[in-house]
Formats: sequence, C-alpha cells, structure tokens
Amino acid sequence: MSDRETFGRLLREARQQALLTLEALAAASGVSVRAISDMERGRSLPRQATMSDLLNALEPTEEQRRRLVQAATGHVRRVPQQLPPDLAVFRGRAEAMRTVRALTSQVADHGGPVVVSAIGGMAGVGKTALAVHWAHQVADRFPDGQLYVNLRGFEEYERPLDPGEALGGFLAALGVPGSEIPADTPERSALFRQRTASRRLIVVLDNARTEDQVRPLLTSAPGCLTIVTSRNRLSGLAVAEGSNLVGLDVWDENDALAALAARIGEERCRSEPEAAAGLVRLCGYLPLAVAVVGAQLSAAPEMHLRIALQELREARLDVLSTGDTRADVRTVFSWSYHALTDMTARFFRLLALHPGPSASAEAAASLAGVDMASARRHLRELATASLVSRDALGQHVLHDLVRAYGVELVDQCGDDRLAAEGRLLDYLRHNAYAAGLFVSRLKSDPPGPLSEGVVRVRVEDRDEALDWYRREAAATATVLRRIEEPRLLRRRVDLALEWVGYNVVAGRWAEEITAGHIALEAALTLDDPVAIVQSCANLVRALVETGRHGEADEPAAMMMRHMHRLPPARQVRAEGSLNRLRFEQKRPHEGLQHARNALALCRTHDLQDGLPVALVGLGAVLDEVGDHVGAIALAEEALPLLRAAGNRRTEGVALANIGQARQNLGDLSAAIGDYERALRLYEAVLDTYGQAEVWDQIASVRLRQGAVEEARVGWTRSADLFSGLRVARADRIRAKLDGLPQPQDPSAAHDGR
Repeated sequence: MSDRETFGRLLREARQQALLTLEALAAASGVSVRAISDMERGRSLPRQATMSDLLNALEPTEEQRRRLVQAATGHVRRVPQQLPPDLAVFRGRAEAMRTVRALTSQVADHGGPVVVSAIGGMAGVGKTALAVHWAHQVADRFPDGQLYVNLRGFEEYERPLDPGEALGGFLAALGVPGSEIPADTPERSALFRQRTASRRLIVVLDNARTEDQVRPLLTSAPGCLTIVTSRNRLSGLAVAEGSNLVGLDVWDENDALAALAARIGEERCRSEPEAAAGLVRLCGYLPLAVAVVGAQLSAAPEMHLRIALQELREARLDVLSTGDTRADVRTVFSWSYHALTDMTARFFRLLALHPGPSASAEAAASLAGVDMASARRHLRELATASLVSRDALGQHVLHDLVRAYGVELVDQCGDDRLAAEGRLLDYLRHNAYAAGLFVSRLKSDPPGPLSEGVVRVRVEDRDEALDWYRREAAATATVLRRIEEPRLLRRRVDLALEWVGYNVVAGRWAEEITAGHIALEAALTLDDPVAIVQSCANLVRALVETGRHGEADEPAAMMMRHMHRLPPARQVRAEGSLNRLRFEQKRPHEGLQHARNALALCRTHDLQDGLPVALVGLGAVLDEVGDHVGAIALAEEALPLLRAAGNRRTEGVALANIGQARQNLGDLSAAIGDYERALRLYEAVLDTYGQAEVWDQIASVRLRQGAVEEARVGWTRSADLFSGLRVARADRIRAKLDGLPQPQDPSAAHDGR
C-alpha cells in the first residue's frame, strides 16, 4: 500500500469515527470536499496547514493523531518547482502541442512515462521552449512538482553532464539529505526511482546527448511525465523504453512572422510586410534568432524594418549547424551587442569567459573587475537585451551560442582574457579559503591579498559557508577543467587544493579525485614538489575513502619519489599520509617505517609543531603491530604537548589510540573512558570522521562486554556518520551491525573486532 493510500484509509476511518460526512468535515475544516475526497482515495497528501485544519476538525485521539501525522509526514514531501519560467508569449507549435497533449493524456490513462526528443540538430529551434511550455501547461495534473536539468549534451566546450550529478540534484530537490545520497550513479538511480515511485511528477531532461545519459534519469512511476529534449533523435529510447518521439523543426513563415509581430507590434509588420518577411527568412525561421531580432527592433522603435533587412543582407552569413546561411545568429546577436552601453558590452564579453553552466553575480563581477552594484546593473541590461537569462536558482545563464559569440568578441576587442580568468580563479580560491574557516579542519596556507576587482563574499557562519560552496561547486569544477592557460597553472593548482576541505566534509570524493588529477598534472608541469606531494596525498585519501586502495599505490609512489625535495615539515606530513595509507591497506610494517621517518625528522629538525602528531602516528602503528604498551607510552608523551599547542583534534586521536591499546590489553573499562574523552573532543571540534571512528571502537568494547544493544547503538551511530561522509568504511560498519544477534536472540558474539 502506498503512503497516499495509507493516509487515505486512516483519514476515512477518523472521519467515520467522528460521525462526519465529507461535507461536514469540509465545513468544519475549511478544506474542500474534493480535496478531502482525493486524500481519502489515496490520490494526494495534505500540506502542513491543511493537515492542521483537518486535525482540528476531527479531534482524533492521541493515537489516531500520531498515526495520521506519521502517515502524512513520515514520507516528507518536498514539492520541487524547478521549471524555468514559461515564455510570456508562446507562438506556433500548434501541431506539436496537440501531440504532446495527447501524450499527457496517455500518462493519465495508461500510466506510462513519456519521452520527447526534439530532432534536427539545430540550437535555438525551440526544443526547451516547447518542453517548458508543455510542462507549465499540464503542471496542475502533476501535484508532486517538477524537476528540471540541463544535461549539457551539445555545448561546444563543456562535457555532457554526468547523469549521477543530475541525479544528485534531483534527489536533493526531493528532500533527500546530502548524507543519504549515494556516491555511485546506479545507486542514485535506484534511490531516485524509489523516491518517485508513488509521486506524480514532471521531469524535464533538457539538452540530452545520448540514450545512456538519459536512462538513469527515467522514473518507473506510472504517474510521472518525462520530457527529454535533444538534438539527436534518441531512437534507442523508443526501441528499448517504448518512448514517444516528437519531431521539432524551425517555424514556418506564418509562425515566425506572428512571433516577430508579438515582439515589435503588428502595425509595424503590416506597414513593411516584405521587410518583415525578409527578416524572418534571413533568420532561417529559427525561434532564437527571431526572438533576438525582435528584442533589438523593440529597443529601436524608430528603425525601419527595411534598414534592418539591408544590414542583415549585407552581413556575411556563416553556417549555423545545417549549412543554411540564412540563419547566421552571430549577425543577429551583434545587433543586441552593439546596442549595449560600452561598459556593459565589455562586461558581456568578459562574462562569456565564464565556463560554467551558470554564473553567480559575484563571479561575473570578478571576471569583469567591477563592483557588485555595477555588475547587477550590467546584468539587468543584458537580460533586457535577451543576452542573459536566469535559472531556477537565480544564477545567470548564457546560451551556448551567445557565449561562443562573446568569446569571439574578447579576441576581436583585445580584452585582457588572462587577467579576467585570473580574477575568476582568485574569486573562487579566496572565498573558498574564507568559507573553509567555518567548514573544515584542513587549513591551507592563507592565499594572500585579493587581486583588484575580485569580489569578497561575506560569510559569517557555517551555513552561509556551505551555501557559498554549493553555489560555486559546479563553476569551480568547470574552471579547473577548462582554463588551461599555462600562465594560470599556479592558480589552478591553488584552487584545486583550496577546495579539498569542502570536498572531504561533503563526501565529494569523486569530485576530489577529478580535481586531484587536474592539480597533479598542473603541479608536475610546474615542477613544484610541494604541490605534487600534496596533490598525491589528496588523491590517496580520496581513493582510500572510496575503497580503491590498490589505485592509491601510484600516487603514493610519486609522493616518495618527490619527498626528498620537500622542506622537513612537509616531509613529516607526507610520511604521515603514507603511514595512514599503509594502515588502511593492512600493511602496518610499511606504515611503521613511515611513522618512524616522521618522528626522526621532527627530532632532527626540532619541529615542535609536528612532534606530537608524529608521536601519535607512530603510537597508532605500534599498536597495530602488537606493541600496545609502547603505543600508550607514545600517546601519553604527546598529550601534554598537544594540550599546550591547543591541538584538540589530535589530542582526541591520542586518547582514542590509548583506548584502542588498552582494549587490546583487555582493560575494557579504561578503554571506554579514553574513548568517551576522545569523543567529546571530536564533537567540540566538529570532527565527524573522528566521531564515527570512536563510536566504532566503543561498540566493539561493548560487544566484548556482552552489551549487545549498546554495541548496536554505537555501530549505528558510526555507520550513520560514515554514510554522511560517503566513505566505503560505512559498509564495513553496516556489516558489523548485520552480524549482531537480533534483540530476541539470546545468543551474542563476544568479539567485535
């Protein structure tokens, strides 16, 4: 029984017990008879305010109230509304709209998902406009909301969006906490199908490239409408998934003229009918081109259409995508561009250098080197000229053809591309450093003063910091991939290293692996040993946390090859990273040598900051190889040094290591005390990973003591924390939980290790 059906049954029972008819309950609650009827028949769930009105009218018992509330909110329904705005005036497409309306009825009548592919391969033909208009027209028939994503299938300089990344956005929009979103695409796809199984949703997959990109994003729910747009036909979806294909071509002359008249006025077109027809013809009847022509002519109400037509005829027409020289969109774009003020024209050119799918106002301002007030003024002017749009999150979007046009202008106008891209890199790095102070314990070196013209975002707490990271994460990933200017290699490396802390906290291990490889390649080109070793260490950590221990050997070997080039303090950190790797790889004797190397470096070079950390690292591996007494001695030697330095996190590590050694020696009560002290320190410094480790250790002691339920609590907490970090270790903890006897089973194992 679905969640809607469960709630409907409980609501009907409560109403009948209260001796109320549908009409009486509607009168008492203020909720319509139709809405109550839909709920009782399992067709919908109430919103929070509606639920309160129903409960006040029904006056149920506490048990009934609890069950009703649980049924209504146990599956929290976030209603996403991600559709871009519909066009103010949607023109043409009468035949296409008849077809899609029939397909919408098919969803309602037969319960099958619908796929639409717009063919023709021409950008700007109106595929997205039709999909969005269709979705808006039928949105009321899908009460659980609308999901939208641009899959970036045909962007000249951008790779198609990975379906796993798209699924991550969808799951977040559906209310799935970030900690519960799986790392792998198949698992995300399965969770997406599960979360949409009882929903009635519209899902718009815009600008797809291949069937394989789309398939993980298809729901299996009979009440969902899936709309796909693509320049490819995607016939494989019709064959394998039974999808319906709708072909979309350019407008015919009448629709194009009607669209132009809607923008510049019918009287203006009637007064120069031949010129108006010539304009839409030279636009190739391409909706995007007609829209831009209309916007420009609207901004120049005194301009005769024959003048505009003559300019278009005299301009050189290049191939757009089909070889038809009637549709040179660059020429049309130039009209809007030349109507801009000089400063906004410069702003537009530099904004086009932003390689991401969308740009924040702050990033745009930094690219152009202007203050925020000026940036917002320029963005408004660009939006008025139809050169920039806004996405559902308020970010600023350039159509791919508009961006390409703007980049061409950068070279033509002699703009300083190097300086602009440098400012963008500085914006992303400096603000990541500032946000990271609230988010991560992995502190990098301060990046130095801001370059002139780079915007500093004000961040005052952890939530604001995380919001900034989320807003700029996609842009940062794209910037790292796309900006390849050799003179900016140093800044690319610095940017990649600056985002490590957020990636770790958010469990973005796949993204960190990608960034690590980019940083390592750049660091090798620069022949910077510090950056090489740090990039390798970051890769090692990310690979280990995703369970790819064997792949970590290659970056580990590179670390060792370059370690002799590092300053002593950096060598100590590198030896510590290698020690931790060997620990995870179950190669403790190799780790022991790295730990001894680190301690020797600290003593030789009098590295007081690194000494207690090295003592703790060596103690941990001594415990692993069986020297439990020696492990305790080293940790106890480190504790006063750590307390004097205020290093509370590593103090927690030392206490946990002492607890582990005492556990191995059989002193379980003392071990619990050490673990609890370590846990309090980890909680104080917001070290989620450390907390997860200690709960694992506490659970293992409790199991040895025969306290099965306390062990269950510990491993549950550990598994939940590790899952939030999206690390492979969570599965190992879940396996321990699965191995525990059920509460009714009196038998219990006594070895939790």
